[in-house]
Amino acid sequence: MENILEELKNDLNQIKKEHDLNEIKTKYLGKKGKITELSSKIKDLPVEEKKNFGANLNKLSLLDTKREEIETDILNKKLEEESIDISLPSTKIPMGAPNIVEKIVEEVEELLMSMGYDVVDGPEIEKDEYNFEMLNLPKGHPARDAQDTFYIEGEELLLRSQTSPVQIRTMLEGKGETPIRMIWPGKTYRRDDDDATHSHQFMQIEGLLIDKNVSLSDLKGTFDVVAKHLFGSDRLTRFRPSFYPFTEPSVELDISCFNCGMKGCPICKGTGWITVGGAGIVHPNVLKSSGYDPDKVSGFAFGFGIERLTMLKYGITDIRVLYTNDLRSNTQFSRRDV
Repeated sequence: MENILEELKNDLNQIKKEHDLNEIKTKYLGKKGKITELSSKIKDLPVEEKKNFGANLNKLSLLDTKREEIETDILNKKLEEESIDISLPSTKIPMGAPNIVEKIVEEVEELLMSMGYDVVDGPEIEKDEYNFEMLNLPKGHPARDAQDTFYIEGEELLLRSQTSPVQIRTMLEGKGETPIRMIWPGKTYRRDDDDATHSHQFMQIEGLLIDKNVSLSDLKGTFDVVAKHLFGSDRLTRFRPSFYPFTEPSVELDISCFNCGMKGCPICKGTGWITVGGAGIVHPNVLKSSGYDPDKVSGFAFGFGIERLTMLKYGITDIRVLYTNDLRSNTQFSRRDV
């Protein structure tokens, strides 16, 4: 062992490069290395000699110390030879921007959260029961045609055609007792042809409020706040009678045209008004199916297409722009709105 120690010291003193150290490591610590052979003999020694043998064997652990010395020398040499000119201008790193659709979602979320609404999420693969039946759309109902979606397994599992199933799930959790004030943004899927204004996948953000003595006037006040926040404080709003199976009465949510000042233009199709969403008082059948008593509580629900809000707010004429991988379509909206 003493002979090997002397030989190791001599070898280490001749090392100048890290490569040489690796060769010596193989010579002594490889499978057939000299220190490896010594270590294999410890099992054959008497118990009283093993401790002393192990202590002497540790004296041969000079390789790690030598490696640290070499690495330190290499680092010091680099520091002496190389320098950094801190006066040079730094490399400009381009900053990204959030997708404009996500920006609108967050804007609506923050507004409604400030009004006391909770943000809730739910699965995109949904049961027919939650997506249609419990929303007063039984099998065979003609209103299902407008929401023809993609089915996963037979007729019971599908990609949700609206975000309203989250409303059903939340109401079931409330067990007919808990007041609800919630919004739920998310993707929806329908078998639409992709063109400038339609996509088979799009975003919705819906809201639901259930409590005692909720009326259309409460809905109108909420819609006024959202419309003025998104499109300007001078916007006028109105309700227009409509039909949705899950609300009664049902209304279209219209705002005064911000492009022509209600004089008539291509954006408002000459009417002076633009439809931005749908809403209504929650249908008694929907309340009953979810465990709420329509004689004790009432509520309103509303829904917006996020892409439609985005296109109207920023003057985008083709929905496909929102989903391209051209970063310019996002960076132009990265500034803060005034």
